[in-house]
Amino acid sequence: MTFRLSRRTAVPLSTVAVLSLALTACGGGTTKESTAGDATAAPSSSTSAAADPNAPLKEGLKIAYLPKQLNNPYTDVEVGGGEVAVGEIKGEYKLVGPNDASASSQVSYINTLIQQQQDVIAIAANDPNAVCPSLNQARKAGIKVVSFDSDAAKTCRDAFINQATTQGIGESLVKMAGELAGGSGEIAVLSATPNATNQNAWIEVMKTELAKPANQKLKLVKIAYGNDDDQKSFTEAQGLLQTYPNLKVIVSPTTVGIAAASRYISSSSYKGKVAITGLGLPNQMRKFVKDGTVKKFALWNPADIGYLAAYAGAALKSGQITGAEGEKFKAGKLGDYTVGAAGEIVLGPPTEFTAANIDKFDF
Repeated sequence: MTFRLSRRTAVPLSTVAVLSLALTACGGGTTKESTAGDATAAPSSSTSAAADPNAPLKEGLKIAYLPKQLNNPYTDVEVGGGEVAVGEIKGEYKLVGPNDASASSQVSYINTLIQQQQDVIAIAANDPNAVCPSLNQARKAGIKVVSFDSDAAKTCRDAFINQATTQGIGESLVKMAGELAGGSGEIAVLSATPNATNQNAWIEVMKTELAKPANQKLKLVKIAYGNDDDQKSFTEAQGLLQTYPNLKVIVSPTTVGIAAASRYISSSSYKGKVAITGLGLPNQMRKFVKDGTVKKFALWNPADIGYLAAYAGAALKSGQITGAEGEKFKAGKLGDYTVGAAGEIVLGPPTEFTAANIDKFDF
């Protein structure tokens, strides 16, 4: 059974230190998300009609969520926010998905959703191209496609809900790693799957940042993949520490990976010697912050990603937007949003969590 969290607690950005992120949108050919693959061109019908920002939001819309995998703590929070939003707009919420995050595991679900005549498919793509033929079949059938968290190729979706700018996330990961390493030493990355669009985009930014003179004393020795599986991530973290005895920091830009690595280090001789940072859920990471295993990590509110995806999908299906740059729509309690280049809609900057503020958050 999939566990869901409601959006009872919003991130109080005014009370915490927010990471400094680049404000320029990273779509339109500048990121892995928007350039991943040359899948079949988008159906011309997706942008043929003009947007009407004053069009009423349709009720009764069938909005289906297809995350990377079910029974993942991060996913549970994301789709929980989506369910809240679908309820607010008086739609029909549906959740389907695989139990593994393999490249092609989502295709059969998309085909079924087409047969069920859903109005909107919100998908976090496991592979940017593997899902494209089916997504474009959905679009030809009149279904609006919104990718969230991890993008599909831009030719097979109408809009993309990005957590924050890709550049900003990558820069922040290097910044935290550098601070924890004292400015020099070996660092390693514990990622999700080798094909994860968002993970790969952030890692590419990290490589660029690490090549700059200011970070020349930091050495990236390995990128390991835990496949967003708790036990494999745990084993990969163990392997990194055994292979690289001088390792100072493990950076894990996935909530499964950072929690698994923290669990291993918290009960090992490496505690206090090797730092862990990356992207994690406050509720999942609280105990590791409290016991000193983790000094700092970051994340946005995942529920807001799912929430924004529902409103973007409803705006698309209602004709308020088409996915073209510059169009505006309202996203319930999150307020007004503007579509950026290549249909990218940026949620906003993440928050850095430390022992000083982690108890202010509940998600």
